[in-house]
Amino acid sequence: MILAKWRAKVGYTVARKLFNQRWAVENQRIWLWMQERFARMSHYDDVAARAFYGHVLLHRGQGLAAQNEGLRLLRLAAKAGDAKSAYQLGVQCLKGSLNEPANALQAVHWWELAGQADHPLALKRLLELYEEGGPQLAPSADDAQRIKQKIAILEGMS
Repeated sequence: MILAKWRAKVGYTVARKLFNQRWAVENQRIWLWMQERFARMSHYDDVAARAFYGHVLLHRGQGLAAQNEGLRLLRLAAKAGDAKSAYQLGVQCLKGSLNEPANALQAVHWWELAGQADHPLALKRLLELYEEGGPQLAPSADDAQRIKQKIAILEGMS
């Protein structure tokens, strides 16, 4: 078990380095090998690997099944504390999909989670949502003020 995890980590590290090489990503055989390494490492409860592979599947995945798997991996990473994954889930919730309509309440949930980890863009999007409202969400001046204060603290103005 320890050897298998070590092999998965080494393969994942090589695949991540190759991910930055255009020739490797464009080569079908290498790309498939890289995806196998990403998937294997995400099965070992590695939060960073789940977040990375979730983003890859969501934005580059072929078909609805790949995108749904990407969302599942992002959800797992966000619940484990990854702010970028939580932000991306909020964006997807507000955008909606073929399966689900846009839902501002879910977006607020994920952006609040990302905001707790001081993700600046999540806080700004959350502020806009609280000020303007959205699908299934009425504007909230109190929440908007709370987010403004958090943003001011992060920017060092308060």
